[in-house]
Amino acid sequence: MHGSAGHAVFPVLGVPVAAVQIPQVISQIHTWIRNGDGCHYIAVTGMHGVTEAQHDPTFKRVLGSADLVVPDGMPLVWLARLKGHSLRRRVYGPELMDAFCAQRPAQGYRHFLYGGAPGVPEKLAAALREKHPGLNVVGMLSPPFRSLSCEEDEYLVAQINEAHPDVVWVGLSTPKQERWMFDHRDRLNAAVLVGVGAAFDFGAGLKEQAPPWMREHGLEWLFRLSREPQRLWRRYLIYGSKFIFWVALEQLGIRKWE
Repeated sequence: MHGSAGHAVFPVLGVPVAAVQIPQVISQIHTWIRNGDGCHYIAVTGMHGVTEAQHDPTFKRVLGSADLVVPDGMPLVWLARLKGHSLRRRVYGPELMDAFCAQRPAQGYRHFLYGGAPGVPEKLAAALREKHPGLNVVGMLSPPFRSLSCEEDEYLVAQINEAHPDVVWVGLSTPKQERWMFDHRDRLNAAVLVGVGAAFDFGAGLKEQAPPWMREHGLEWLFRLSREPQRLWRRYLIYGSKFIFWVALEQLGIRKWE
């Protein structure tokens, strides 16, 4: 099955996940910026996003409308392998952002950081510029956590468009960031919106990442749960159990998701 900007796709509970790795995603972003054919958005999605989509049909439509849904999570990588795709690793949001910014062409692009608590985009911009000298960050915005009025939303859209970004990195967490990209793609002049969630807090040095061996073996959830149990217990314990159960039903052919 093909879709998602021409890449092979493997559906997971009705969500079309592209069988891609970070180099292919980076290449696709370059292509969209070069072509200048409208605003595209990338959903960096794992077990949490796929399960959220089962609870909310409107969110499933948001993921289904993305130009690329990439597998951020080892469970999705394992499913891809079961379905015959030779994926080695997950497309991890923080790593995707860092690898893209490390490329010389990307340092000539105009980057915008949208998300995080007050002060976080500024800290992230400083960290990115230090690591990738010459990186052109043209704007930073930390939106309020509450719902915005129409006037506030229009003001933020105008701020982004005035900066003429090529790439907008969005750090609002799932499902908020995917909904935001879906709702705003027709109003923004950027070539690409990428939802990278916790990459903002990790990059700004506010939260500690799981060790690489945990990230590469599907154990990042355990590390994050131990650090933020009150915020994340529902996501990992309840959603995780549902995900495993539903995927088992799908794999055994007992139930089919559209």
